[in-house]
Amino acid sequence: MLEAIDLGIERGGRQLFSGFSFSLTPGSIVHLRGENGAGKTTLLRMLAGLSRYGFDGAVHRHSACLFLGHQSAVKGLLSPRENLHWHPSGERFRDDQAIESALANVGLHGYEDVPAAQLSAGQQRRVDLARLYLSQKPVWLLDEPFTAIDIRGVTRLQQRFVEHAAQGGAVLLSSHQALDASVNARLLDLSSGQFS
Repeated sequence: MLEAIDLGIERGGRQLFSGFSFSLTPGSIVHLRGENGAGKTTLLRMLAGLSRYGFDGAVHRHSACLFLGHQSAVKGLLSPRENLHWHPSGERFRDDQAIESALANVGLHGYEDVPAAQLSAGQQRRVDLARLYLSQKPVWLLDEPFTAIDIRGVTRLQQRFVEHAAQGGAVLLSSHQALDASVNARLLDLSSGQFS
């Protein structure tokens, strides 16, 4: 689904990493780990095709990716429902019933039409994460998806990763938070380029 061969990233004249290779196969969940500033966000953005600055190596994808960054892509003047009708990637969701179901799945039932600017940071993050219940893209690239999410929300989100993988999708996520053993994620250390 996604393969990276001999990747290297340089930022600000500093080599973040080099010789980094891995593949993401159907049904896999990979937890990317690394220190702050190691290049996790930069790597995910490059894999999604959002940036090529300071990039060496090759990335091969046979399918589209959904990228969710650690910063919210929610527009404050729009309601959660309106925000979910489109995504910066161009993927569009027009089915109001599916959107309501996605918002309920992330704990936002009853907030569908409230301007997003009136929601808490955690609620705005949940609007972003509701896209994981709507997207048809098989590869998910998620940068710190648990930011501003409570314990119950984290558990629900990890269950969604497992469901997506069980349906033949793949998830690559960065997080400083450990995942539950039930997620069965492979750990990929950015500094060593090795699975553990």
